[in-house]
Amino acid sequence: MKTKLHFLLLVLPYIVLAQLKSPSEFLGYELGTQFTRHHQVVDYYEYLAQSEPQRMKLMEYGKTNERRSLLLATISSKSNMENLEQIRAEHLKGMNGEGTSNKAIVWLSYNVHGNESVSTEASMQTIYDLLTIKSDYLEDIVVLIDPCINPDGRDRYVNWYNQYKNTPHQVDPNSKEHHEGWWSGRSNHYMFDLNRDWAWLTQVESQQRLVQFNKWLPHVHVDFHEQGVDNPYYFAPAAEPFHEVVTDFQREFQRTIGKNHAKYFDENGWFYFTKEVFDLLYPSYGDTYPTYNGGVGMTYEQGGSGQAGLGIITAIGDTLTLKDRILHHHTTGLSTIEVASKNITKLNDEFKNFYAEKDYTYKSYILNGNPDKLEALTKLLDQHEIMYNAGEDATIKGYSYNTAKTGSLKSSKNSIVIPSNQPKSTLVKVLFEPIAKLSDSVTYDITAWSLPYAYGLDALASENTVKGTRITQDTNDYRSITPNSYAYLTDWNSMKDARFLAELLRKNIRVRFTHKPFTLDGIAYERGTLIITKSDNKNIKDFNGILKNAAISHKKEITATNTGFVESGKDFGSSYVDVIQNLNIAVLSGKPTSTLRFGEIWNFFEQQLNYPVAILDEEYFHKVDLSRYDVLILPDGRGYNSFLNKHIKEKIKDWVKDGGKLIAMAGAIDKLSSDKEFTIKEKETKKDTTINLESFEVSEREQIKSAITGAIFKASVDNTNPLAYGYSDTYFTLKLGDRSYNYLENGSAVYLSEGANEPVSGFAGSDAKNKIAETLIYGTQQLGKGQVIYMIDNPLFRGFWENGKLFFANALFMVH
Repeated sequence: MKTKLHFLLLVLPYIVLAQLKSPSEFLGYELGTQFTRHHQVVDYYEYLAQSEPQRMKLMEYGKTNERRSLLLATISSKSNMENLEQIRAEHLKGMNGEGTSNKAIVWLSYNVHGNESVSTEASMQTIYDLLTIKSDYLEDIVVLIDPCINPDGRDRYVNWYNQYKNTPHQVDPNSKEHHEGWWSGRSNHYMFDLNRDWAWLTQVESQQRLVQFNKWLPHVHVDFHEQGVDNPYYFAPAAEPFHEVVTDFQREFQRTIGKNHAKYFDENGWFYFTKEVFDLLYPSYGDTYPTYNGGVGMTYEQGGSGQAGLGIITAIGDTLTLKDRILHHHTTGLSTIEVASKNITKLNDEFKNFYAEKDYTYKSYILNGNPDKLEALTKLLDQHEIMYNAGEDATIKGYSYNTAKTGSLKSSKNSIVIPSNQPKSTLVKVLFEPIAKLSDSVTYDITAWSLPYAYGLDALASENTVKGTRITQDTNDYRSITPNSYAYLTDWNSMKDARFLAELLRKNIRVRFTHKPFTLDGIAYERGTLIITKSDNKNIKDFNGILKNAAISHKKEITATNTGFVESGKDFGSSYVDVIQNLNIAVLSGKPTSTLRFGEIWNFFEQQLNYPVAILDEEYFHKVDLSRYDVLILPDGRGYNSFLNKHIKEKIKDWVKDGGKLIAMAGAIDKLSSDKEFTIKEKETKKDTTINLESFEVSEREQIKSAITGAIFKASVDNTNPLAYGYSDTYFTLKLGDRSYNYLENGSAVYLSEGANEPVSGFAGSDAKNKIAETLIYGTQQLGKGQVIYMIDNPLFRGFWENGKLFFANALFMVH
């Protein structure tokens, strides 16, 4: 009997191997000879889960905008899977310094960029091998696999490639199959880069994924990517700058994993590089965000991306195939799990150490400001499982975000207090610290993102622990609607207000707003206040019901009044009170624009403002009758030199002169500024004509003198300009470059004043700071009967700069 049992134990792995179909067997083609569509990937993972129910669990954790499934596969040994919830709970006890976890949690994320398409293919081979020939790794490891973070983008690429590829395929890099169009497969449905959305959670994929991520907080997280065709493979350790919160262990474990990868790559003669380009600073990446949550987060980059197809000839004459790319990602995936399996105790010990109480300089962050903006911030904090409290009546001293020096702030029950002493203390520090410490100024992304600036809040960082109280639930039912009132009034200073207005306009409710402050019934009202009168809406069926439901839906407090005769200011019938039009809005898409910048606008309308927008592609723009539209938006982009030819520019100018409203952003302004009828003009700056004799090695350091890598500047605001209604006299703007324009003679709404060219947070090179001194940021120009709105900085950048969004709403509704 003993001999038979021993024999069964020996042959069992081979029986499983023989029974379980490989990806190639299941799909009906050799892996790497075709790109697998998402529904086929789903089919294979469902097949594995059905075939191996004792060792695999598959869940659909969400849907994309285009209704594709987001999957998470969990695999481990049979005994581990039987105790999976206990393993998870024991692991998370480590956040409190407790628990006796003896398992490691490894999470592998594939295809966050849709046209970096190899990684989903590699995921299928990796999970198959883990269930068969590498099943011994699963004895002490729980592996979570997300086979495709971005199914919409990936299917876009795969469908495009299958449409344009030669048969069987063409390795000539000039062939069409190696050149995607303007809308590549990289981004998601709304053209967002999901690898820059982990912290900001603007996209449904990120929001749904984080729910699952927070349930596990893995010891190790790998984000699989691709880069340029001619680049060798990249793996950890990462490049400088590392954020200062990255622990010695996290750095060392990256080196340990990198050396293990190198062993396999050396054996096969594959080229690779480490410690270059991809740093660990910006918090919203798939490597940094897990790192700031206690794991070892890493990016792996295979050469190829959307250009490589099934095969391509590289610059040195080699042929890079999809099979090569799969093999490399498959190798590093298994190597990662192998290293984790050998370091179970260390990973668990260091996870506890990471969550031990930290002695960070700032013990508390106190935030005051617009209740709507505070509410928007707390929603984000809830998603990240960051704890916060209401304030108590006190005066707190510390670092003032507004003045960038020591100051004080009065706390009250309306304040938000975020303590550093909590499980997510490191994430709190990273997201709220006024200035991120840079160990190297050459970085891969922006260098400033502090949430108090992004949300437009008055904040203070205290070196002391500030007391707070539990926040009570909002019980206001917002039902202050009385049928016989003359009008209803509500404020205008946040995106909540803009969404409320958008809903009323969609339901054909007429809304007015004031250009002058006024006082009524002893209450002071600011510019931009919304006025909804009964007489304006006498023909609207169930006007009061629509208004009440909108107020409840958006948690808007509205005030009823029985008169339009104000105590001070302008009466409701004054010419200083305008009707807000129900607008027909269009936005340009296509080659002149950046997909990312276009996508931010598209997402703003459909997912944040909930207001219709028409998309006009540049290919047929010359045929479009612009008189059908009230507003035209030209997103940032590099292709306007060819698009804005004489014919198109005259067409747009004539439309504006007839009463249209043009919103021009960044790259579009560059081209318009050369036309004398557009009053915006680029600033003249002295150019350095000296010959640079620096060595080639230091030239990159010289180049960053003219760079602004996402730095925050304190700008001045003319809040009497309708473009700035709802703002105070200052605004913290996120600058992404050194574009610089003269002030407008009339209409400079937001600008850097004299001496304001030093960032309050983030890096700006010396030459760039000189160039942006006294530059326009947002402004308006009257042109004929219409308006031109200039936006040099991007108020919608990545969807997370919450305090900039009202400028865009003002451009739509308030500028007349």
